[in-house]
Amino acid sequence: MSGTDKVQCLLCPFSCVLAPGERGTCRIRLNHGGELVSLVYGLPVAVHVDPVEKKPLFHFKPGSSTFSIACVGCNLGCRYCQNWEISQASPEDVPPVQLPPDEVVRAALDAGCSSVSYTYSEPVVWYEYMLDTARAAREAGLSNILVTAGYINEGPLRELAPYIDAANVDLKGSTDSFYRRMCFATIAPVLRCLQVLSETGVWLEVTNLIVPGWNDSEDDISSLCSTFTGLLGTSVPLHFSRFFPMYRLVDLAPTPVDTLVRARQAARDAGIDFVYVGNATTEGGETTTCPVCGAELVVRHGFSVETMRVSDGKCPDCSTPIPGVWD
Repeated sequence: MSGTDKVQCLLCPFSCVLAPGERGTCRIRLNHGGELVSLVYGLPVAVHVDPVEKKPLFHFKPGSSTFSIACVGCNLGCRYCQNWEISQASPEDVPPVQLPPDEVVRAALDAGCSSVSYTYSEPVVWYEYMLDTARAAREAGLSNILVTAGYINEGPLRELAPYIDAANVDLKGSTDSFYRRMCFATIAPVLRCLQVLSETGVWLEVTNLIVPGWNDSEDDISSLCSTFTGLLGTSVPLHFSRFFPMYRLVDLAPTPVDTLVRARQAARDAGIDFVYVGNATTEGGETTTCPVCGAELVVRHGFSVETMRVSDGKCPDCSTPIPGVWD
């Protein structure tokens, strides 16, 4: 915006217009003398080696390890954020480590990981760091995993998507009113993100955190399943996750396990082939079964794979193709 030194960030739907010295909604993108800069490039605050199942991804290289990084910041303000200590923090709040893209790749290889995950907070807001790291990881033969709420503009997403191999998108609810009340955002960009990732060939899984009193009714679950199948069909894995009291909803009780079981059954009744339960132990809630013959194909306990029977991408009992990346 010439003549004013204001800049507009076009990364996410908030499209923040910033005067010199101002930061965006995410708290980590700054107008520095008329130039938009990231305050966290190469400065993650969380660095871990995780099982890929923790993302959660159940149909992408099961049993493999992924090198996980996160910077502070998020462009949403979800009342129940489960990682609020870093997602709702500013760069001054949490000490980072210096880890530029090439060192991320080197560390991932040294740790024996097959992928790098951009996770824990909201990778969209530290976009430049993620994109540069993903390019370097791809060159080194590593896969890239995006774990996101999907609140991103289509242009930046399409630039990133060719470097992303798998994604788990947090679909927080099925209505715009839920997004506005709970997350201070809107649903349309998230739905478009899901479409773009699916269209561009990124392996996709979806998580829905069930929050008591907010999105746990029969109508809520039915609406979510209808939105999901209408947008993505029936073969994309759906994970229902258990809420624990966090951030601004500390007075709520954890999601009852029965609610998760009910949601899983409702999704299966709606025709979704692969439905899982996270953050709770339920019968079959972590097991991949063949949608045709019902055979148990991948048996998990927590984040550990105990049995892996998918062979050449198919059920070994009836040869039904099982969608995913199984190498």
